Amino acid sequence: MEYTFLGRTGLKVSKLCLGTMNFGPYTTEQDSYKIMNRAIELGINFFDTANVYGAMLDPTKVGETEKIIGRWLSEDKSRRDKIVLATKVYGKMGEGVNDSKLSAYHIKKACEDSLKRLQTDHIDLYQMHHIDRNTPWDEIFQAMDQLITEGKIIYVGSSNFAAWHLTEAFYKAKERHSLGIVSEQSIYSLRNRAIELEVIPACKSLGIGLIAWSPLGGGILCGVLDNLKEGRRLREPLRKSIENLKPQITAYENLCKEINMKPADVALAWVLNNPVITSPIIGPRTIDQLEENVKALEIKLSEEVLTKLDEIWPGPGGHAPEAYAW
Repeated sequence: MEYTFLGRTGLKVSKLCLGTMNFGPYTTEQDSYKIMNRAIELGINFFDTANVYGAMLDPTKVGETEKIIGRWLSEDKSRRDKIVLATKVYGKMGEGVNDSKLSAYHIKKACEDSLKRLQTDHIDLYQMHHIDRNTPWDEIFQAMDQLITEGKIIYVGSSNFAAWHLTEAFYKAKERHSLGIVSEQSIYSLRNRAIELEVIPACKSLGIGLIAWSPLGGGILCGVLDNLKEGRRLREPLRKSIENLKPQITAYENLCKEINMKPADVALAWVLNNPVITSPIIGPRTIDQLEENVKALEIKLSEEVLTKLDEIWPGPGGHAPEAYAW
């Protein structure tokens, strides 16, 4: 396993991050335990979850994924010190008017609830799951700083932020003499390269670690034309995407066959090829998928292959403003 620093911090995390969204809805609790155990054996020390995970198939299961991780941690207390545990706050966790978003009120309660579900005394990386345009930064950072002071969280991260949100948060935290946001979790894959315009340059400039979610394009980049019979590939939105993108998917899968590599491996290797990326999030349903994902670390794509991938899955044209202005 390879490791890298999380943004401008001194914390080292694995170059692959174990995503847990499937735990509960698509992966049984016992199989989830096996995946987490094998991840540690493979050297993956970066685990990502969210308080809202678990409700993908059943709305009453909000928080179930954190509970699965918590029960796994309680089985063997030594496991906690082997991982960097990340979770998120923002999503709707109840019917109350303050049971979502990023008010100091909700941040405190959501953190306490996550700690109980995870059966731990601290969260290593506490991420804002989305921007809250109605809550001022001073309130957000006051709440986060208090949690840090209490030892309940160590680092603050974000997810789904625009570049200007990251920049504004960076300087607001600096005014408070706080470390502020150390990582951003954004959607990024060959299929969706929008963050190349501004988020990637902002993260590089501000020293913010960049964690890529959905690096396999929501399943589009996994060899879907040969296998449409299992897991999340059964969902209707994905089927529609496959139909709309069929020419590109076909060209992509043909290229992968030419270079004798599996589509999912190529997709992960492409994300890992970007030096600004800290870790792509892998979300295996099975141990076999986990072990297959790890192989991507050994793949070095040639310039010729990278050029062909750009032709099949073109990005926005580089950084803003050069991508759209002279």
